[in-house]
Amino acid sequence: MEKIKAFWWDFFHQDQNEESWWNRKKALWEKRGAEIVRIEGKGRIFRKLSFGREQQKQYLFHLTYLIKQNNHFHLEEQVIPYQFTTNLRNQLIEHKKIEEKGVEEGKINFPERDIETNDARFSYNRLAAVQYAERWWNSYNPNYRKFTVDCTNFISQCLFAGGVPMHGARVRGRGWWYGGDNWSYSWAVAHSLRWYLSGAAQRMQAKEMMRAEELIPGDVICYDFQGDGRWDHNTIVVAKDAYGMPLVNAHTDNSRHRYWSYEDSSAWTPNIQYKFFRIGGE
Repeated sequence: MEKIKAFWWDFFHQDQNEESWWNRKKALWEKRGAEIVRIEGKGRIFRKLSFGREQQKQYLFHLTYLIKQNNHFHLEEQVIPYQFTTNLRNQLIEHKKIEEKGVEEGKINFPERDIETNDARFSYNRLAAVQYAERWWNSYNPNYRKFTVDCTNFISQCLFAGGVPMHGARVRGRGWWYGGDNWSYSWAVAHSLRWYLSGAAQRMQAKEMMRAEELIPGDVICYDFQGDGRWDHNTIVVAKDAYGMPLVNAHTDNSRHRYWSYEDSSAWTPNIQYKFFRIGGE
């Protein structure tokens, strides 16, 4: 554990360039009239590999930030996968973040919109959805498959925990559903869920909102990082900061109470586009 901390903090201090994630995160909260007053981290090795005279260890680094905004404090958490390589004398050769190389299940051949309508009504339990997001933000419910890119699968689970009804089972390009070894594209693919939400006024009672501050816990934010029309990520609102702006939970990278805009993410670009959805028709 201490060795991981030493390697990571050495890497952290060497990475204080203008574009580093740390400077982006500090700048993000400074814009919000807040400061990060404490940061703590701990690592857990999950894989060890040997290559001749080199050894590689892959680990999850769990970061906790204590953020002060006026007289309001909250904790933000993030889990980032890293790996470091050492030689026989235990000297550090390389230390870097592990980039996800997989794709979401079923990322091809799905329709842009689900046009089926049905006047099914339900009562959305926001508290249950948020409780689920808090319970599973950094772990994986064994009742569901874990995807390489798990963000949308996680959000779908949260919505279902809140009482959103499934429909369209067994036709992957229709509806929103999960069943055993099969699921709809909208359940697991960020782009597909974004378009499903746009056309799901009856099924999810989803309503597009104009501004992030209009969202309340249990609502969903969709992200197109490149601004190219391909939607990449989804989060669920679980709380608000001192000024009423959303804090979100997400998978890939696992995050809790993260500021909604993701300006501290390596995926963020100036062309980013967002969609804000109120769930449950309130």
